[in-house]
Amino acid sequence: MSPQRHRLARLLFDEYIEMYAARDTRLLDRFSENFSGFAGSSDLLVKTRAEWVRTTQQDFAQVPERIGIEVLEVFPQELGADVLAVTAFFHIHLPQPDPVFARETARLVLVFRQEGDDWKIAHSSISIPYGNAPEGEVYPAARLRQHNLELQALVEERTQALAQANERLQVLSHTDALTGLANRRRFDEALEQEWARALRAQTPLALVLLDVDVFKHFNDHYGHLAGDACLQALALALAQTGGCREGDVVARFGGEEFVVLLPSTGPSAAEEVAHRIRQAIAALALPHEGAPWGIVTVSFGVASLVPRRDQAPAELVRRADRALYRAKQGGRNRIELAPE
Repeated sequence: MSPQRHRLARLLFDEYIEMYAARDTRLLDRFSENFSGFAGSSDLLVKTRAEWVRTTQQDFAQVPERIGIEVLEVFPQELGADVLAVTAFFHIHLPQPDPVFARETARLVLVFRQEGDDWKIAHSSISIPYGNAPEGEVYPAARLRQHNLELQALVEERTQALAQANERLQVLSHTDALTGLANRRRFDEALEQEWARALRAQTPLALVLLDVDVFKHFNDHYGHLAGDACLQALALALAQTGGCREGDVVARFGGEEFVVLLPSTGPSAAEEVAHRIRQAIAALALPHEGAPWGIVTVSFGVASLVPRRDQAPAELVRRADRALYRAKQGGRNRIELAPE
């Protein structure tokens, strides 16, 4: 095929594509009186120009807006002195977005015949994927709309499921598996957040640190399963009495140690929280033969301060821990308040 004929075939093809994409009715004048073709998703052979004009008008009426045609490959051919053919592969982008349809590759075969001084379209066979269009449609628009609705519903369902899964993972990552309380990681995050908030507002932040007395003896005597049950019972009592306000954080600090973080709480109010917890745990009367009182008891260290910029959040934990140490040294089953 000579370069000149190749350019001519490509020009004829480009003219057709532009008119078709623009829904330009002047395209109707380009069809030969001796025309045949297959229309869009239909498997019906069109044998006359009049039928093809009606099909094209139906096409333009169904999708009146300009469509996008992304040409991938074009193969011109010379079938005779007065006959040129072009086979092209492309993607169709309808005004109605559809990621599935837009990725499919359509194929178009055009045959141009020279009639007098003009070139007419003698044959058009376009294969549009996604199945046959129903009667009255050139493009399977109704099916695409239904597919879009199904796809949208699926995306929403998967998005919701993912959000729920992420939420569950977030909860699990912040929860102590044995007791159901917040874990050490959640406590550390809460301490950082509340410390920063108290530093800005210059309000007190309190911490109650508690440790089960002679718990190693309890485990040795009753067994680790009983030890786990004991910690779960204490955690329930702690959750019911220690974290009564929004913003309070009750957590397992590690082993048999627990903490209660109390924003906007001074020393006396924090000490009162410790007293309530101590009374609730005493009311459980969990047997403990190795303890001085014959039941499970807890020692407390309580600290409260107004944060300063030259201090770190660990300062609050350090003060509560030193107070807890004094409670242990002082005979256990008691509450010690850190000095301000």
